[in-house]
Amino acid sequence: MAEKLTGKVAAITGAASGIGLECSRILLSEGARVVLVDRDEDALKTVCADLGPQAIPLQVDVTNPESVARMMPQILEQTGQLDIFHANAGSYIGGDILDGDPDAWDRMLNLNINAVFRSVHAILPHMVERKTGDIIVTSSIAGLVPVVWEPIYTASKHAVQAFVHTVRRQVSKHGLRVGAVAPGPVVTALIKDWPKEKLEEELAAGGLMQPTEVAEAVLFMLTRPRNVTIRDLVILPQSNDL
Repeated sequence: MAEKLTGKVAAITGAASGIGLECSRILLSEGARVVLVDRDEDALKTVCADLGPQAIPLQVDVTNPESVARMMPQILEQTGQLDIFHANAGSYIGGDILDGDPDAWDRMLNLNINAVFRSVHAILPHMVERKTGDIIVTSSIAGLVPVVWEPIYTASKHAVQAFVHTVRRQVSKHGLRVGAVAPGPVVTALIKDWPKEKLEEELAAGGLMQPTEVAEAVLFMLTRPRNVTIRDLVILPQSNDL
């Protein structure tokens, strides 16, 4: 069977681990060249050595405006084009707001919201000029259903959803598709601050998904006919009651 993304170039932020790494892996398996964008240069080199020559490491700190400004020129220097951009980098903070650290909230909000806005803005002119492209943002079920355990994270993902829905309508006239993949809890480093008993309970109950399952959803979104846009793709563990 033919590879579905042969000739395409993708760039994925937060690609050195978790969802970003698995999305990189599945797009490579379908014939794409993939620029793995992450701030951890050593991790990038390690994973790209394992993934092969079609995996291109690019060290970028998406919370740093100067670093983001250099991102797109560096992508084009190495690939000549960009067909798919996946704004995946993000962080997580849950817990009772009374016990929260507003400085930590600011750091998370900067990564989950401002960095997404800025990085998408950076790649848009190229896609608009070519009149084709796909933009996917890693959102969360928390962007659609307020999760009591995580008020600040939920707020950040609601902002992401609003951004996806409005930008999609602005750029559809240029042939671009914009959508959000919105998973429930996924086994990644983002949930490392869950209480141990909560994590163990969810694992035992089948309430967590693997990053590979999110990657398969992203591939589905990208491989629909061009006249079809998957605006939001919500994927949940079977035991989730949201």
